[in-house]
Amino acid sequence: MDNDSSTIDSKNVIVFGAGGRVGRAAVAEAVARGHRVTAVVRDPAAYRDLEGPGITLVRGDATDAASVAALAAGHDAAVNAAVRLDVPSVDFFTAAAKAMVAGLTEAGVGRLLTLGIATTLETAPGVRIMDAPDFPEQYRTFSQGHVAEFELLAAEAGPGLDWLMVVPGMDLNAEAERTGGYRTSVGTVLDGTGRISHADLALALLDEIERPRHSRVQLGVSS
Repeated sequence: MDNDSSTIDSKNVIVFGAGGRVGRAAVAEAVARGHRVTAVVRDPAAYRDLEGPGITLVRGDATDAASVAALAAGHDAAVNAAVRLDVPSVDFFTAAAKAMVAGLTEAGVGRLLTLGIATTLETAPGVRIMDAPDFPEQYRTFSQGHVAEFELLAAEAGPGLDWLMVVPGMDLNAEAERTGGYRTSVGTVLDGTGRISHADLALALLDEIERPRHSRVQLGVSS
């Protein structure tokens, strides 16, 4: 996997949900590559540790199209790693997808990477992890939010918004070490443990911003 960004021009990247583990990893990777980052959180006062060179910390709402449009203007790409567990999954992820499509289109941002979940990947044609008969119903309900998000993006995003759902393996591990590489698949589960660190997931996100290789699919990512 080619992660050399030496020939890539500096970009303006906006990260929604920057206070979460994946959001933080994406911010850190973007800054390390020399990009300028707008880190969007619901309460900036609670995330002052995110502030630093190359980072602008702002208040925003990933489910509000007007907020997305206002904050995203002037950016080259957006990462949506926002999640709320106090709102029904389908409601939150469809609201965020609608806001991203409308807001980023209005702002003229041409690339969106949104975070998916491994349970929506296929183990066989037409069969997802979440479809297994013994799959816990509460997790199936949460997974359905990402399914609805993907379907909405596919239906409503126009040609001006090049989007991709990046889906980490089942074992997305904050403690796992950065390996500096990753494997990918389109829409299907990768063989192996499914483990990937937050740092390696951030590599995949930034690689797809700097050199887009996939569009309008679920991209499974694992170490």
